[in-house]
Amino acid sequence: MLRLIEKFFTIVLLLTIFSLGTPFTVIAASESQNITPTQLEELDNLFNQALNASNNGDFANAEQLWTQILEQYPDNPAIWSNRGNIRLSQNKIEGAISDYQKAIEIFPNAPDPYLNRGIAYERLNKWSEAIADYNQVIELDPTDPVAYNNRGNAEGGLGEWEKATEDYKKASELAPEYAFARANYSLALYQIGQTQEAVKTIKSLVRKYPNFADMRAALTACLWEQGKKGEAESNWVAAVGLDPRYQDLDWVANIRRWPPTLVNSLEKFIKIE
Repeated sequence: MLRLIEKFFTIVLLLTIFSLGTPFTVIAASESQNITPTQLEELDNLFNQALNASNNGDFANAEQLWTQILEQYPDNPAIWSNRGNIRLSQNKIEGAISDYQKAIEIFPNAPDPYLNRGIAYERLNKWSEAIADYNQVIELDPTDPVAYNNRGNAEGGLGEWEKATEDYKKASELAPEYAFARANYSLALYQIGQTQEAVKTIKSLVRKYPNFADMRAALTACLWEQGKKGEAESNWVAAVGLDPRYQDLDWVANIRRWPPTLVNSLEKFIKIE
């Protein structure tokens, strides 16, 4: 599951300038460049165009705009990181990793490029590299819930579900409203055999977020295993109505990346159905 800044499930656009502030701050710190008011205004317009294109999903245009800014200010780590996000959004994974690396070289104490590079490594199934980056984020900011959640994802990729469970739990404790971290925690509990607690957590999430398709689908699989066919069926209707991708077991296993035990439970339901 990739952090979407909205986060959950598939990518995050970290379009903040971490500690560097607005374009005005960046330029003001570069007095030796003798920026004129006209140039400053032009850069500000270009920067806003890049942000708007990024936020509106116009990724090809956004990449061009961030590149234009980089041509003028190649020492700004935030711009490298932002272009990396846009490249990752277009599945240009190696290019994104290169951009994140450049941002890290310029400013190694900012957590966002490590977090984003970890997401990119996950796309390549490079779980150990991703974990190393998430470890770095946690070292820089021990209270970042997304870093713990994402490290849990990578640990799950390695089959280290006990570790993943602890990281998901930590993410949930740091951010109680981070629903997807708690969802991941419930799935990991199911994988390590704590079925009763997993189902209890899943049900509580469904009550709180009735349109949470992931938890509706998970509850379907759990209830089917318990022989509660009617409840399973009703939750399944809700789940696929909200998100039909849960009918695709390959997507569930390899894109959403449910733990294998729960994937098997869902497969039993779908095949019997």
